[in-house]
Amino acid sequence: MNAAGPDPRVVDRLRCPVCRAGLAAASVGTGHALRCPRRHSFDVARQGYVNLLAGRAPHSGDTAEMVAARTDFLAAGHYDVISAALADAGIDDAGGGHPLVVDAGAGTGQHLAAVLAAVPAAVGLALDISKPALRRAARAHPRVTAALADTWQRLPVADASAALLLNVFAPRNGAEFRRVLTPTGRLLVVTPATDHLNELVAALGLLRVDPAKADRVAASLAGHFAEESSTLHRRVLTLSGAEVATLVGMGPSAWHTDPAGLAARIDALGEPVRVTVAVRLGVYRPA
Repeated sequence: MNAAGPDPRVVDRLRCPVCRAGLAAASVGTGHALRCPRRHSFDVARQGYVNLLAGRAPHSGDTAEMVAARTDFLAAGHYDVISAALADAGIDDAGGGHPLVVDAGAGTGQHLAAVLAAVPAAVGLALDISKPALRRAARAHPRVTAALADTWQRLPVADASAALLLNVFAPRNGAEFRRVLTPTGRLLVVTPATDHLNELVAALGLLRVDPAKADRVAASLAGHFAEESSTLHRRVLTLSGAEVATLVGMGPSAWHTDPAGLAARIDALGEPVRVTVAVRLGVYRPA
């Protein structure tokens, strides 16, 4: 997001979360806001993201500590295998115009930025419920607009306006994803494979991948999407103890581990630590 506020090419495809009317940029003192014709107004934070929540959020998402850990881990390139897979499966410039790429549960925006780098004409919308994450996402790429939104609810996006929707380790709202995608659009869903971080799960007491994960993904998209393809992507990382701590701290296990006990278990692993990154990328077309 640039200093002038949200990208107008993205704003044109946003909708008011209260009345669903279109939004337009407005100046508020020295700042920016988005307003609809019914004068519902949504401030753009000085950190660059716009708050498009209608009411209070049911939860606050990832903490500042989790986001800082994720930023460090991703910046080191450890999850580039995921970004590369998404960029390869994305869209091209052949259609002209400025295709919209929506990342639902964007986190720091790194994966969205990789897709935009591969598609120079595209513009991106990063949606997340975590304010610390959106502060990062707003700066992830010049063509990213970041917005605070609850992806479990109706998305603040116009019908059939997105060419591509990314969903990486995030909740899936099949009905809404279908609504905002164009009829020829695609949904890219990244989920952990059964052996993702397998070397650390038992040793550190981390959350295990749900054996029924694939079935739950299919159920969440049933009736809205048909799977076009599915590929597995793996990479073996060689990490220091500090990097292992960062990896644990950025994910869901951060909510469930005792810091002192975790540090002792990481020390017991020795160095270096070999860790398998294993994810499934599902490509879906609107049903």
